[in-house]
Amino acid sequence: MSSDAIQLPDAPRIPGLRFRHFRGGDDFKHMATITRLSAEVDDTERADTPEELENFFAHLTNCDPYTDMIFAEVDPGDGSDPEVIGYSRGTWREEGSGERRYMFVGRILPLWRRRGIGGAMLRWMEGRLREIAAGHPPEVEKFLWTAAAQGETGFAAMLEKSGYGPARYWFEMERPDLENIPDYPLPEGFEVRPALPEHYQAIWDADTEAFRDHWGFSEPSEEDYHGWLSDTTTFQPELWQIAWEIATNQVAGQVKTFIDHEQNKLYHRQRGWTEGISVRRPFRRRGLARALIALSFRAQKRAGMTESALGVDSENLTGATKVYEDCGFRVRKKITVYRKPLLTMVQT
Repeated sequence: MSSDAIQLPDAPRIPGLRFRHFRGGDDFKHMATITRLSAEVDDTERADTPEELENFFAHLTNCDPYTDMIFAEVDPGDGSDPEVIGYSRGTWREEGSGERRYMFVGRILPLWRRRGIGGAMLRWMEGRLREIAAGHPPEVEKFLWTAAAQGETGFAAMLEKSGYGPARYWFEMERPDLENIPDYPLPEGFEVRPALPEHYQAIWDADTEAFRDHWGFSEPSEEDYHGWLSDTTTFQPELWQIAWEIATNQVAGQVKTFIDHEQNKLYHRQRGWTEGISVRRPFRRRGLARALIALSFRAQKRAGMTESALGVDSENLTGATKVYEDCGFRVRKKITVYRKPLLTMVQT
């Protein structure tokens, strides 16, 4: 037995099935493969690459993948390498409200689902997150959190059976074309400037400030900032629309547009993402977000895109869903955020 093996007494008795910790290296490739094959069945349209995952893991906070992950694999017994069939990763964060959230993600190859493997891994992950929470202040509210996309029906059913309930809903919205882009002019007193390296910190800080009063906000760390700078999928400042208030020389609002070329290639489309939308509180209710979104559409169209998408909290306090509908977006998918009190134990 390897030194990184994990014993799950309640795991199903499947020949060759075993569990282990994260090893780095090829595990990024295994995770990317599991994510892509799962996306085909679950309609989640993810296209993570091993390189993207490795970069993401280089900037993790509140997570040691060597202790806070579990992998499932099956040894075929013929001397060949085992097949990695699933994984789960846990982390935690403190919300602005003071609540602690102990979060996890997990995926299993479609051919190995509904055999009890996911339930066993879920119970291990819950136990690991409780171990972490035991070292945190006892008076703070603590909850387990995860999310299931609209197509992840089996995962959602397992969560509900395990005592989780819906806490919030997110929408993925889509604009099916980039024709008839609305003419929303910038309000007087603002201008859009190219996003230059000397502006990155100000752009980051303005976005952080804008989201500080939103649901689920957690104060970002310095590591989060460096992870943002190095994200090769979304960090595309040449496409960003950054509005500055001329009189004060402050960042007022932004849309951090990006194009996921790997995803577009995989799904045979030309989609841009109208994402990273934020307006600081002093500059809201003036039409700034609509103007920046329209500019983002034009930038996407110049880049050869034919459609756009975004994600939004269904209960966004600024009425963002209505703004996006005015700009031509329509809800395409729903994502359910699940939670349960950390100390609740429900046998599955």
